Amino acid sequence: MDHHVVVRTVPPWADPPRLLGPGGWSFEGPAARATLSTHAAADLDARLRGVGLGGGALLVEFDPPLPRAAVRAARTTDARRRREASAGFTRPGARLDAEGKVSLTPEALALALGERARGRSVVDAGCGAGGNTIGFARAGCTVTAIERDAARLADARHNVALYGVGDRVRFRRGEVGAILPELSADILFVDPPWGVAWDRARVGRADLPLLEVALAAPGFTEVWAKLPPSFDVRELPGAVPEAIYGVAAGDSRRVKFVFVRVRRG
Repeated sequence: MDHHVVVRTVPPWADPPRLLGPGGWSFEGPAARATLSTHAAADLDARLRGVGLGGGALLVEFDPPLPRAAVRAARTTDARRRREASAGFTRPGARLDAEGKVSLTPEALALALGERARGRSVVDAGCGAGGNTIGFARAGCTVTAIERDAARLADARHNVALYGVGDRVRFRRGEVGAILPELSADILFVDPPWGVAWDRARVGRADLPLLEVALAAPGFTEVWAKLPPSFDVRELPGAVPEAIYGVAAGDSRRVKFVFVRVRRG
């Protein structure tokens, strides 16, 4: 059986062909349409169920409706696929606390962000266990890494040494808002804590206090932010959003985070 599928409210910056996968999709503004087999349609339903991008939940319609058995089978397959996610730290001996295991930027993605900043100076505001700091440093950046939690800062120091980039990183312990006025750099990078239970439909600026601190800081040519997929990018006028996908088989069509650049005049 074939199903006519419509996916609404797909942001153009989310790379819709990658998000949706094969199917001969046609695009009309924020809506995408295709005719899919029951298996392919159920797989799409499992991947996009409960997903929000850019401040709104994706709306997926199927005509005729999907059989319940196909939906159950697809959700089981998708749950198994999610275990094959992009790796965090790949070197044995790296240290992470419970929060780091949830929030760490996968190593390949952190290094890709680092390459975009190659050779520039970076402040990592809230470095956690050091994943992004290491990505920037491996790409030849000089990095000032700020972290208020002593145990997490110790993990970051350990991990930076493990990756052999300690000569490019300077650590500061304390509140980001108190330290930033003392600093300047080409790029201020911020990965504000989302928590495990972040809203999959919509996250706004008010939900991410550290983002507000970074946006208000002087002394930086650009602010780069790693934000939840459901972040409402309309709250950052003039920002350039980009959906960042995983690199493993299990998350290659899953938006891991939204990367946003805000350039200062």
